[in-house]
Amino acid sequence: MKATTRDQLALVSTATLCTALFKRGLRHQFLQNVHPLNATLPNMVGEAFTLRYIPAREDLNTLSVFQDRAHPQRVAVETCPSGAVLVIDSRQDARAASAGSILVSRLMKRGAAGIVTDGGFRDSPAIAALPFPSYHQRPSAPTNLTLHQAIDINVPIGCGDVAVFPGDVVVGDGEGVIVIPAHLADDVAAEATAMTEFEDFVTERVMAGQSIVGLYPPTDPETLPAFEAWRQGGRR
Repeated sequence: MKATTRDQLALVSTATLCTALFKRGLRHQFLQNVHPLNATLPNMVGEAFTLRYIPAREDLNTLSVFQDRAHPQRVAVETCPSGAVLVIDSRQDARAASAGSILVSRLMKRGAAGIVTDGGFRDSPAIAALPFPSYHQRPSAPTNLTLHQAIDINVPIGCGDVAVFPGDVVVGDGEGVIVIPAHLADDVAAEATAMTEFEDFVTERVMAGQSIVGLYPPTDPETLPAFEAWRQGGRR
């Protein structure tokens, strides 16, 4: 991802990104039932690095599996690139945890940009206190071994009813998480930045008492010139 693209995505909302993707025919890129543990943190932006769980089988998923240094969950945490977002396919099942505070802390210390699961995290109060963007369905105390078996790293997955391919661009804010196909990221980031600037102008006008008719969308002929004058005046 280009540095300018990352910087632009850090300042736009998932709502605006949804609209920019909708214009390109993509209607379902916002993860369903995935929420921030701390909605006050800055935007999460990074390329997807994925981990896939399948249903656990009792004879294969005992506590002893964590003694294996090649266990996929542990390997994912230790190999997720700096600046990437670890996205976990937990089959939308939060009855057992996708990870806990120690693994999330390790990701943070390794320089990851965030973590996302469509399941749940254990130790969620401790994770919420970290300065690290983390998104899940809901808290879940049981270990992942009781329900999930880590099976694949950095393969295409489903998370929150959205297809996530390694390298896709993942953005999270106080509302949730959206996935931008990698080949669209630069254009979508630029358009969302322009949309945000115009909406800042509109918001200022609305708060001053102006009607949205002719303003939003800008169907009155004087709206766009007024916006350009606002921009040139350094109001943003």
